[in-house]
Amino acid sequence: MLNRIFLFFLLAILIAACNSDETSGDKQKTKEKQMNAPVAVPKFERDSAYSYVAKQVAFGPRNPNSAGHDACREWLVKTFKRFGAKVIEQKFQDEAYTGEQLNGTNIIAQYNPESTNRILLAAHWDTRPMADSPLSVSRHNEPILGADDGGSGVAVLLEVARNLQNIPIDLGVDIILFDMEDYGDSREGGTEEEKKAAEDSFCLGSQYWSENQHASGFKYGILLDMVGAKNARFPKEGWSMRFARPLVEKVWELAERMGYGNYFANVQLEGGGGLIDDHYYVNTMAKIPMIDIINLPPNPRNKSFGDHWHTHNDNMEVINKRTLGAVGQVLLAVIIRQANGNFL
Repeated sequence: MLNRIFLFFLLAILIAACNSDETSGDKQKTKEKQMNAPVAVPKFERDSAYSYVAKQVAFGPRNPNSAGHDACREWLVKTFKRFGAKVIEQKFQDEAYTGEQLNGTNIIAQYNPESTNRILLAAHWDTRPMADSPLSVSRHNEPILGADDGGSGVAVLLEVARNLQNIPIDLGVDIILFDMEDYGDSREGGTEEEKKAAEDSFCLGSQYWSENQHASGFKYGILLDMVGAKNARFPKEGWSMRFARPLVEKVWELAERMGYGNYFANVQLEGGGGLIDDHYYVNTMAKIPMIDIINLPPNPRNKSFGDHWHTHNDNMEVINKRTLGAVGQVLLAVIIRQANGNFL
């Protein structure tokens, strides 16, 4: 009887040991299968993205050298770290067209930083230091809240980041929040040299990053700018078409198939015009093909942008959850398709 009991326990120990070895090996195989298996596109939570816009706006204006700018930077860095990203704070200084010395930080959040297959997602996180739109009726010299112009693109990328921490893909995704995009000289006229200097006074963060890249090997990039307003319209922007036409066509076709063709308009700007935005410098200086998803309403009163642009009306009242959801869902679909090897 004792021998039977001894043999029973010995057999149980041997089986447990075998199962333990198999479990260890199986875990590795399961992990590899998860990384290689096609991944479904997760749902983009538009309510979550909306809350991230509200959080930024709660800091007040986020123009460089302001208290709101410092507080928001700390929150963004902590949030990306909470979402499992490797975070780089690329600090730099530059002189504004006004002569003021600005202190900036490009915030970089990396997912799967060891991967050689990488894409770049970006937005700017600073806000305009004055309300200089022709439609602005008062407080012209006061900084604006920038709920849409700055806040919306950042919010979409934060929600994308929240999803990325839980998606088993081996695609490298770098999210860059460029600083000092909106501290430029908007005055018109002058010589060609003066016009060029005015253009280059914008997008200081992306210019700095393009000359001081934290990594290399990016297949392409996507920039978000003003992607939160109700009834937003994203036509095919000129520089995007010139430098990254295949990517534009792929993204807009995907958006149409997903039912978001009312946002991603299958039209190009009249005359094929391009906008000076962060993607322009990533294309021309960093030599990375990058497109710009940016709201350009038809027949606006305010140049090419919505009526709230560079005014104190750029607040939470202009932000629409459906627009945030449309852009975010398309962006997640692009990421997953790229990771699954069936996009670009």
